[in-house]
Amino acid sequence: MTTPVAAYAAPAAKAPLERTTIERREVGAYDVLIDIKFAGICHSDIHQVREGWGEAIFPMVPGHEIAGVVSQVGSGVTGFAVGDRVGVGCMVDSCRTCEYCKAGLEQYCVEGAVMTYNAIGKDGQPTHGGYAQKIVVDENYVVRIPDGLALDEAAPLLCAGITTYSPLKHWNAGPGKKVAVVGMGGLGHLGVKIAHALGAEVTVLSQSLRKKDDGLKLGADHYHATSDPATFEQLAGTFDLILSTVSAPLDFGAYLGLLKTDGALVNVGAPEEPVSLNLFSLIGGRKTLAGSSIGGIRETQEMLDFCAAHGIGAEIELIAASEINEAYERVLASDVRYRFVIDTATI
Repeated sequence: MTTPVAAYAAPAAKAPLERTTIERREVGAYDVLIDIKFAGICHSDIHQVREGWGEAIFPMVPGHEIAGVVSQVGSGVTGFAVGDRVGVGCMVDSCRTCEYCKAGLEQYCVEGAVMTYNAIGKDGQPTHGGYAQKIVVDENYVVRIPDGLALDEAAPLLCAGITTYSPLKHWNAGPGKKVAVVGMGGLGHLGVKIAHALGAEVTVLSQSLRKKDDGLKLGADHYHATSDPATFEQLAGTFDLILSTVSAPLDFGAYLGLLKTDGALVNVGAPEEPVSLNLFSLIGGRKTLAGSSIGGIRETQEMLDFCAAHGIGAEIELIAASEINEAYERVLASDVRYRFVIDTATI
């Protein structure tokens, strides 16, 4: 028997989100029913609501930064109990049998992971995300939020946190490494916090110095404006790793020039437009231009435990559901420090 749940949905592409009611599936043997307390607003939500990344499924309930409390478990659930503080990120299922799923890299599932929203689940029904009061998820795709993290500040870690943690770990950010974070937004501010906690020397590369004080307070050692051409001259050949968190196209040649030999420029921001590249920017210094998705379930739990141990939560602005459409416009105007989080009690 399905359960009616209050939610906010976009009825069509580019349409304002509005309050509605959706149906959540019956809690199966291995499912967890979660009372959602907070849901972060990710730039990905805006891309998908506005079909910036291609055709989408409507009506759409966005939201893949979900923090809440377990209110019911299926008869076969072993990992969670009623009352547990939990989170759900960008995916809610995968094939579970391919080499990547078996290795804990479900985000790279050969058959394609089932995304938390704007996807079709194994039951053939569209998935709906966290701008809602409840969600039903298989226990294998649920993570535990440590007691040391406030639920509202933890919600953005389920996407923005793991999206920055995973590449920082994979490319060995740590003591003795110079890491640059491009952009000081929802992703970037967490990239700065995490890279600092990993022990790297951290530089923020932002269009202006407007957020310099914030960047230094959050753990950056240096802060430079990319609008100043002198920045690219001064910092040429400096970094072991550059993490780009912006969704606007970059001059990749200029940024690759900031890397040391064998350095890597890793993109976690996803521009809607194609980008161009002169391959000599890579060849000259045996440099790497790479991308990274989120992390697997095991790594997401590792990230949450790491953030709890280091006192890392998102810098948030808590909003009511009625403010979602205004928040979208403010995200596009870079007018948020640094992540909007919806209090789902207001839905």
